[in-house]
Amino acid sequence: MNLEMTSDDFKSKTMRDQPDQKPNGKKAKGLHFLSSQWWCPTAVTLGILCLGLLVILIILTMQLLQVSDLLKQQQANLTNQEIILEGQISAQQQAEQASQESERELKETIETLTQKLDENSKKQMELHQQTLNLQEALRKAANFSGPCPQDWLWHEENCYLFSSGPFNWEKSQENCLSLDAQMLKINSTDDLEFIQQASAHSNFPFWMGLSLRKPRSSWLWEDGSPLMPHLFRLQGPVSHIYPSGSCAYIQRGAVFADNCILTAFSICQKKANLLTAQ
Repeated sequence: MNLEMTSDDFKSKTMRDQPDQKPNGKKAKGLHFLSSQWWCPTAVTLGILCLGLLVILIILTMQLLQVSDLLKQQQANLTNQEIILEGQISAQQQAEQASQESERELKETIETLTQKLDENSKKQMELHQQTLNLQEALRKAANFSGPCPQDWLWHEENCYLFSSGPFNWEKSQENCLSLDAQMLKINSTDDLEFIQQASAHSNFPFWMGLSLRKPRSSWLWEDGSPLMPHLFRLQGPVSHIYPSGSCAYIQRGAVFADNCILTAFSICQKKANLLTAQ
């Protein structure tokens, strides 16, 4: 009987020691977890972490946008700087081209001026040679100037002197007056032929004492006598009156009209001393 009691007691004790069995084991476990004291701090911690991650994500996004805007601004600045640099390079190239063009034009101008200077030098030499030839011709003709001073040419009743330097008309007139003479006056065709032959060796113009001073007036000699139209025909701007007057000169046998202010050689004329001619 003691054995039976012991067996019953063992079974009863075993049944009491075993936990109660529920149909749904998971539900019992979940309820046990929810009732745990660690659930609330864990949830708060996870929430704080999620919130922190969200804030960090927002900050990173804002910084990314700022960096993107800064990069765009720098790109725009670089583009503007490239445009400015290209403009400066283009302007520099244009300036270099303009400088090269100016240098080329300057060289051409220098070459032209050098050429003209050489031509003027040649003309001066020719002028000097012709002056020497004229003086030589005057010396050779000295034997025909008995009634006239030295270096003067004698023809009929007059003596003639060809000047050795060019002056304007008024200065030439003063030079003739200083020699007690007047400027050339053509009184006849014989006088004209003599002057044409005497000046045939020179291509330079020679002032004569014929001028036009007032509008609507006639060409007059120095002594006030009018020009005889049958002697010669004036060429050039005959009717035009310059501010300084229009004056006549003879060149290569023809008589021309031009501005009195121009420079030319001249021919002085005075009466020959026929009484002392032997």
